[in-house]
Amino acid sequence: MPSFRCIVAATDFSECSAWAARRAARIAQQHHAEMHLLHVVRPLDLYAGLTLGPDEFGQQDQDLQREEQTRVDAMAFSLSGEFGIRIHPVTRLGRAHTEIAAYAQSVSADLMVAGARGEHTLKDLILGSTASRLLRVAACPVLIVKKAADEAYRKVLAPVDFSPVSAAVVSHAISLADGAHVEALHVLGSEVEQRLRKAKFVRVDITDWLTRLRADAEKQLDALLGPVEKGAAVGRLVQPGFPPAAICQRIEDHEADLVVLGRHGHGIGLQEWMLGSVSKDVAFAVECDVLLIGPSGSA
Repeated sequence: MPSFRCIVAATDFSECSAWAARRAARIAQQHHAEMHLLHVVRPLDLYAGLTLGPDEFGQQDQDLQREEQTRVDAMAFSLSGEFGIRIHPVTRLGRAHTEIAAYAQSVSADLMVAGARGEHTLKDLILGSTASRLLRVAACPVLIVKKAADEAYRKVLAPVDFSPVSAAVVSHAISLADGAHVEALHVLGSEVEQRLRKAKFVRVDITDWLTRLRADAEKQLDALLGPVEKGAAVGRLVQPGFPPAAICQRIEDHEADLVVLGRHGHGIGLQEWMLGSVSKDVAFAVECDVLLIGPSGSA
């Protein structure tokens, strides 16, 4: 079971990043973890494609960083008092995703938390802005927060495809649920959906075939969950369908407030994930928070 000992929350002082900071604080409180609240100040001379070294930052940049540090200090003080946790307020100068990832790695973070919307829309975040760049360089799971963190998670959905990352998906779902209901979902896939449609069209009964397929998937699900449940009650659901649509529909029907996704399924690399995999499609479409996990529990 993953242990959240160190959490890094990124803030740009937008409403959504404030939700992210509160969610990070709530998780830190639940898991007795230390929290780092990080704001990255963009240097005045920094533009796309340019990298500045520390000795190239101007006096205005350093003055701005001191001003922003005051804001981060105040935010950390407020959250610390509310949740009763220790928070390290930090600012850095540079490009946001680079500085966030580097700082998280320097403190051996177990989790990074960021808002879905800051200066950009969610589409920008997923396809080419700070969050997507952060996912490319992050060394730990990344939680994308989309809603206010007024309470602990109540229902958590963990879609699995039986690829190597699936066990990490379930174990992280259990850890973040912190006693809330967790459901593991396996969607039989678009190929099954196509065969069902074809069978209906030509009036062929494939009930027995589908029953055997479902039974085999349920056995795999039991084998997957056995080693990671460790006393937690995890629901099980196997159903046919087009995976992104089926997962999104289950989130809506189940009223899940967190979905945990593995970024790498069978044969899916980073480029495919960015361009159109199940995880990207779901992360883009759903309104609940999204935790993205890579191989071996990384980002």
